[in-house]
Amino acid sequence: MMLLMLLTDTATHIVDSVSHATAAPTTIPQEDLRFGDLLVKGGWVMVPIGILAVLGLIIFFERFFTIRKASRDESSLMAQVRDNIHNGRLESAIAICKNSNTPLGRMLQKGLLRIGRPIKDIEGAIENIGKIEVSKLEKNIGIIGIVAGIAPMFGFLGTIAGVIKIFYDISKTDNISMGVISGGLYVKMVTSAAGLFVGIVAYVCYHILNMMVDKVILKLETDAIEFIDLLEEPSK
Repeated sequence: MMLLMLLTDTATHIVDSVSHATAAPTTIPQEDLRFGDLLVKGGWVMVPIGILAVLGLIIFFERFFTIRKASRDESSLMAQVRDNIHNGRLESAIAICKNSNTPLGRMLQKGLLRIGRPIKDIEGAIENIGKIEVSKLEKNIGIIGIVAGIAPMFGFLGTIAGVIKIFYDISKTDNISMGVISGGLYVKMVTSAAGLFVGIVAYVCYHILNMMVDKVILKLETDAIEFIDLLEEPSK
C-alpha cells in the first residue's frame, strides 16, 4: 500500500513538472533590426537610389526658395510704376523696374521700353519676356519628375536581382528551407521600399513646385493685364 502511494505521488509530481514546462513560454532571443543595417544589406542598388534622393532634395529646395522669392507681393512696384507713368516720368519708371530685379520688373521694363509702339507690340514683348521668366522658374523641375519615375524602378531592379540570386544559391546548395528564402527575400525587399519612398517624396515635391509656378504665372498675367490697361488709359 505504501509503495502504491509512493508511485502515485511520483507520477503526480512528474505530470505537474511536465505541465509547467509546457506552459512556460519559450523565449528565443531576437536580433535587433536596425535601419542602417537594412540599408547596407540592400546592396549596390541603394547607391543610385541614394544619389537620386540627394539630387532631388537639392533641386527641390533650390527651386522652392527661388520660386518663393519670385512670388512675393509686387503691389508696391506696380503702384510706383503707375504713379511715374501718370506723372510722365517714364525714365524713373524704367529705373524702378530695372532695380527691382524680379520677373515682374523685367516684364514691365520691356513694356515701358516699347512705349510709343502699338499696344500689340507691347503685349507681344511682355509675353515673350514672361515666357523666358517662367522657363527660368521651371528650370530643373523636370529632373525631380524623372527621379520620381526611375527611383521605384531601381528598387524593383534590386529586388528582382536579389530573388534571382536566392534561387541561384538554392540551385547550387539544394537547400529550399523557408528560412533561407525568407531571410534573403526580406533583405532584397528593402530596395523596393527605398525606391518607392524616394519616388513618392519626389512626386510630391514635383507637384508642389509646379503649383507654385502656376501661382506665379497667374500673378504675372494679372499684373501684365493691369499694366496694359494702364497704358491704354490716356487713349480712353
